[in-house]
Amino acid sequence: MKKNVLYIGNALSNKGKTSSTIDTLSAHLKAMSNLKIASTKSNKVLRLLDMAVLVIRNSYNTDFVLIDTYSTVNFYYALVISQMCRLFNIKYIPILHGGNLEHRLVNNPKLSQRIFKNAYQLIAPSNFLKSVFNNYGYKDVQYIPNSIELENYTFKNRNIDVIRLLWVRSFSSIYNPELAVLVLEKLLKLNYKAELTMIGPDVDGSLTKVKALTAQKNLNVTFTGKLSKQQWINYSTDANIFINTTNFDNTPVSVIEAMALGLPIVSTNVGGLPFLISDNFDGVLVNANDCNAMVEAIIRIKDNAEFKHKLVENARKKVENFSWQSVKPKWQNLLS
Repeated sequence: MKKNVLYIGNALSNKGKTSSTIDTLSAHLKAMSNLKIASTKSNKVLRLLDMAVLVIRNSYNTDFVLIDTYSTVNFYYALVISQMCRLFNIKYIPILHGGNLEHRLVNNPKLSQRIFKNAYQLIAPSNFLKSVFNNYGYKDVQYIPNSIELENYTFKNRNIDVIRLLWVRSFSSIYNPELAVLVLEKLLKLNYKAELTMIGPDVDGSLTKVKALTAQKNLNVTFTGKLSKQQWINYSTDANIFINTTNFDNTPVSVIEAMALGLPIVSTNVGGLPFLISDNFDGVLVNANDCNAMVEAIIRIKDNAEFKHKLVENARKKVENFSWQSVKPKWQNLLS
């Protein structure tokens, strides 16, 4: 018999935002449970109200409530909904997201305990966040990675003549998109033929800043805005190196997807990235905000075909563990 499950999070992909876990995971969970989600509301107050109403209306017959839990405003959504679950005696499961969630454990320890100490189970999509919560005394944390439909990602071992950089992320200051522009500038100054495509919606005005920087540097960068999953996969066919410039992170799905597609990865060594990428084995890690190091890594990949081949082959093998068929049994066991 299927369990009745509520999934609480920001389901805003239809509002111009990047698809998040609630968009992708809920599609799979619907096949194994009676699933209802909230919320698709853009307004933050209405979104919280929508979440609360869903819990109240289904309080009598809900088996589990999944709660996407981040370090920003969504932390307070998780706080409110978790306490409502306690009031109605419903088992709730926070799904931990965001490379900066440790900030809440340090600066809001009492509120954090209210959410996490009373949970039925904590789910970490990365071993990075699992280790962080373990270090703060939360031992009952289960690792269930984010999944991708591996069959939708055609592996391609690319040749690199012209360097065609691909950046896929929301334009937010924590993801440091300006670094991608500076990397392009440096490559061109070193007389390499290079291009840059940046895919993603604006979140906090960073897109405007990046475009201004591009104009100031007199560079030609392709900005696509938000694309569907299939659209950006199509764009990736012509790219040959994926760069991840973030200052804070957990385990970005866009990087997992790029690994599946055969794009060699150059990423900053922050948050959960070293838990995902083994340096010089299935990607290259550099210090945060280090333009020169990122450029050197890109040049090394371009100039050393054997090294590039090793990176992409190992990366593709690794992400096979992120296929839904590999992840599905863990969710079945949890919700059984």
